[in-house]
Order: sequence, then C-alpha cells, then structure tokens
Amino acid sequence: MSNLESAVGEARPNSMSLRATVPVGIVAFLGLKAGDRLEWRMEFEENRKVVKLTKKAVVEAKKK
Repeated sequence: MSNLESAVGEARPNSMSLRATVPVGIVAFLGLKAGDRLEWRMEFEENRKVVKLTKKAVVEAKKK
C-alpha cells in the first residue's frame, strides 16, 4: 500500500465543513467518478483516531 495525501481547505466561507481533493490514486483504486457517494467511518485503533473511507454502493431503483 502507498500513502497518499492531500491538502484541506475551506468548503465555503462561514462554514464548519472543510474540503479535500481525492488523490488520483484513490480515485483509480476505488473506481470513483463524479457523483459517487463516499462513506466515512470514524474508529479508534490502538488509541489512534482513524477514518476509513469507502465508496458507497449504488442502489438502483426497481423498474415497474
């Protein structure tokens, strides 16, 4: 596994949210494309705060 990093910036003025670019290596690894949904899980591992990111599965609507 390789380590990738990106910078964090403001999402919008007067917002508590931040924005980060997803590195191209992660885009390729997860097969991401614009509009995909991401799931963020916050966990503790060995007394460290860890965030796990996964591509959320797409649920297609049933056709009538």
